Amino acid sequence: MPSRLNPYINFDGDARAALEFYKEVFGGTLVLNTYGAFGEVKAGESADKIMHGMLETDSGFTLMAADIPPGMPHDPGNSIAVSVSGEDTDELRRYWEGLSGTGTVSVPLEKQMWGDVFGMCSDRFGITWMVNITSGDDAA
Repeated sequence: MPSRLNPYINFDGDARAALEFYKEVFGGTLVLNTYGAFGEVKAGESADKIMHGMLETDSGFTLMAADIPPGMPHDPGNSIAVSVSGEDTDELRRYWEGLSGTGTVSVPLEKQMWGDVFGMCSDRFGITWMVNITSGDDAA
């Protein structure tokens, strides 16, 4: 699978509704993962919020979205991040080093609970980037 670049939109509690709407508009396959499913939130309203959602369409569009994590402020002006993902570990680590090298790392590039290697940073221009290396023998 080649690396891909796609938008990642943050919502303040309505990511599920937004992604379901986008599925109606664009068609495709929608996968929704909640904070509760990953054990990030034990009980309460936030357990059903979307930790990660992805819509992949037959036209080749990919749209990712999530509800902001519990306790983090929602800033609608900064609700979009850019996600780069795939299986090419060397290529994606090179992107990560370039983007984070003069920026600010908010999540170090390391193995995550879902099995992939993931990191998040803001580049020197203030753009948020997420790099996800699909799990495999050489991803760690």
